[in-house]
Amino acid sequence: MSSAATSRAAGTAAATEATTAAAAPATAPARPAAHPATQPIGMFDSGIGGLTVARAVAQALPHERIIYFGDTAHLPYGDKSTAAIQAYAVKICDLLLRQQCKLIMIPCNSASAAAYELVREYVGSKARVLNVIDPIVEHIGTHYAGRTVGLIGTKQTVNSNVYKKKIDDLDAGVTLQQLATPLLAPMIEEGFFENAVSDNIIRTYLENPALAGIDALVLACTHYPLIKEQIARFYAGRVEVLDASDAVAQHAKAYLETHHLAAPPRATPPVHHFYVSDFTRSFEESTRIFFGQEVHLEHYPLWE
Repeated sequence: MSSAATSRAAGTAAATEATTAAAAPATAPARPAAHPATQPIGMFDSGIGGLTVARAVAQALPHERIIYFGDTAHLPYGDKSTAAIQAYAVKICDLLLRQQCKLIMIPCNSASAAAYELVREYVGSKARVLNVIDPIVEHIGTHYAGRTVGLIGTKQTVNSNVYKKKIDDLDAGVTLQQLATPLLAPMIEEGFFENAVSDNIIRTYLENPALAGIDALVLACTHYPLIKEQIARFYAGRVEVLDASDAVAQHAKAYLETHHLAAPPRATPPVHHFYVSDFTRSFEESTRIFFGQEVHLEHYPLWE
């Protein structure tokens, strides 16, 4: 069987498994139908890293209600197989669809690379699906035509070559130089940033010859905005550090406004909901750092 056929077979199996799971009695009840504009935005990530995107979306769209699912039982996605990520993604989407989400965002680069096309097909017309990759690729094509851009991310993201394929498709003369940086996400999860330990690890990666001669560096992991300042200090203005969070948030805003789905102004701020598939106190403490404010995590045992 060809690799493409194998991928399609894995995706079909993942969708079938998720559909069967959705029919099980231990699922959350569906929300009553609401006006599309008042329905929430759904997001999912392998953990809490996607909260950097959630924070940017909340700032750009202050009237939107966010339902966030962090699949902490399976983090990190960066070292999981494509088939496994696809299975996780479609099952999480079932939960978000039951919550009547009008838009499903995949802030996780690994999940965007492995499962975006499958999720978009699986969700169909029930909701629009946006990934974290396309907005930053568009930005690169507009601002870095004919130049050299570096990228750091997980092994899954880098090995998928999804950024290179999309950038090459732009035919803008952009040369992409990629480097997998697998120690960065767990380092950040453990709170090791803005210190000597993280400075040494970051410097070791950025001095790699694979990133020589670049004009900009894409942070292709939702954890990396938390070390953006350290990376910027290393380059001392020689390289622009590109954080996808703001580009993704503006992309979502433009989509909602164009399709008349933006939430109307509220008298009180919206109440966001944050679910995790495996709860530990350290996750709750870390969410404040990623989201920029106190967050109450609700344990949702989707895999039990």
